[in-house]
Amino acid sequence: MSPTEYISQQAPERQAILTALHDAILANDKTVAPVVEPMMGKEMIIYKERAYMKYGLASVKNYMSIHCMPIYMNPAFHAKYTPLLPDAKFQKGCINFIDAREMSLDIAGQLFAECAAISIVAMSASRKKK
Repeated sequence: MSPTEYISQQAPERQAILTALHDAILANDKTVAPVVEPMMGKEMIIYKERAYMKYGLASVKNYMSIHCMPIYMNPAFHAKYTPLLPDAKFQKGCINFIDAREMSLDIAGQLFAECAAISIVAMSASRKKK
């Protein structure tokens, strides 16, 4: 299944925000390629830097979610973006939201642009050396 097919299978009221976030990831981070794969028991769009997941975009029963490995691996990013998206629910490495009101596309674009400079491959390699 392609990312476009995945998005088209989601609830109609979610398709616009999912498409906009998908486009924002690809526009702001040229290091990733999207695939639809299962993760945590659900299919989602996974954006990989080489073989490593950098982002995930999911639509589950009660909310949508951006999984963001740079936020998980970089507490400063987590601290920066949590107050910028006050209506979203932040966990360690994901941001859950119900609709576009909770997920500003401008802020999301800034996040993806900042994350583009972070290599998940390099971060993973340096963690393995420790």
